Amino acid sequence: MYKNLAAALAAACFFSPAFSQTPAKPKAEPVKAGFVYVSPITEAGWTRQHEEGRKAVEAALGSQVKTTFVENVAEGADAERVIRDLASTGHQIIFTPSFGYMEPTLKVAQDFPHVKFESITGYKQTANVATANARYYEGRYLAGIAAGRMSKTGVAGFVAGFPIPEVLQGINAFTLGMRSVNPQATVKVVWLNVWFDPPKERDAAMALFNQDVDVIAFHTGSTAVMAAAQERGKMAVAYHSDMRRIGPDAQIVAVTHQWGRYYTERVRAAANGTWKSANLWGGVREEMIRVGDFGTRVPAAVQQEVLKAQKAIGAGTLLPFRAGKTPVRDNDGQERIAAGQALGDAQILQMNWLVEGVVGKLAR
Repeated sequence: MYKNLAAALAAACFFSPAFSQTPAKPKAEPVKAGFVYVSPITEAGWTRQHEEGRKAVEAALGSQVKTTFVENVAEGADAERVIRDLASTGHQIIFTPSFGYMEPTLKVAQDFPHVKFESITGYKQTANVATANARYYEGRYLAGIAAGRMSKTGVAGFVAGFPIPEVLQGINAFTLGMRSVNPQATVKVVWLNVWFDPPKERDAAMALFNQDVDVIAFHTGSTAVMAAAQERGKMAVAYHSDMRRIGPDAQIVAVTHQWGRYYTERVRAAANGTWKSANLWGGVREEMIRVGDFGTRVPAAVQQEVLKAQKAIGAGTLLPFRAGKTPVRDNDGQERIAAGQALGDAQILQMNWLVEGVVGKLAR
C-alpha cells in the first residue's frame, strides 16, 4: 500500500505543471521616453499637440513604455539642465520639441552617446540626434484659401513669433493661398519676438482688428489670438490645435499638427534596437499636418474646396510654392519664383523674404 502511494506521489510530482514548465523569461523593462515642453500644457497650442503625441505613444505601446514630461522649460541653460537630468535618469529616448532646444540637445547628446535624442524643428543631426519637422506651410496655404473665401475686407492679419524661415514659409503660403482665390488680398503682420506671451498675442490681435482685418492667423503658442477674435466678433485660423472651444464663433478652420504616429514609431524603434538618426520633413502626405475642424459659418462649398486642395497637396499635384503663368514676387517687387517653376526644399528651408501681398518688412 505504501509502495503504491509513494509511486503515485512520485508520478504526480513528475507530471505536475509546476515541475514540467520551462521557467518564464524575465519581462523586458519598458523603454523610458522623456519629453521637454517649452511652455505650460494648455488646452490647445504647440505644447498641447506634443502632449497629445506623448499620450498616443502610451496608448499604442502600453506597458512597453514609460513616459516622462517636463513642461514650461525655457530655451537655453534651463533646457540643458532638464535634458541632462532626463538622460542621467535612464531615459533611452528624449524628445525636445522647440527650435531653441537644438543646441542644448546636441550638447547633452555628446555626453550620453547611448541615449537617443529627437530634436523637433532642429536641423543638426549626429549619430544619436535625429531631427524632424512638419511642413506647416502646406496647412497654411490651405487655411489661406479658407480665409480668402471668408474675408469681406480682403485684409487678413498674422501674429508672428520670430522671423525664422519656418514662420516666413507660413506667412507666405497663407498669403499665396488667400490670393489664389482673391488676387487683391493683403496680409498685415505683427512681429512679437516671443513664442508664448498671451497678453502680447492678444494685444497684437486687437491692434490688427483695428486695421480692417476681419480674419487672422498666428504663429505663437497660446490661444490668445483665437480668444481675441471671439471677443471682437472676427474670424480666425486655429494653429497647432483645434480651438473651437475657445472660439466657437470665430474659428473658420484649424491647421493641426499630428505627432502621435511619428513619436510612436521612434519610441518603438528605440525599444527594438532599430532606431537610427535621420531627418524627416513630413506634411499632409505623412499625416503630420491636417486641415479641418471647420467652423459653423464656413459654407459647405468652401469646406469642400479646401479639402480637395488638401488631397492635391497630399498627392503632390499642388505645391504651395509653385508659380502659375506669372512669376511670384516678393513685396519689394523682386522675382522669387519664375513662371511655371517651384521652389525646392533647400530654397524653402532658407526662405528669408515676404511675398507680394504681405504688408510688413523683415528686420535685416
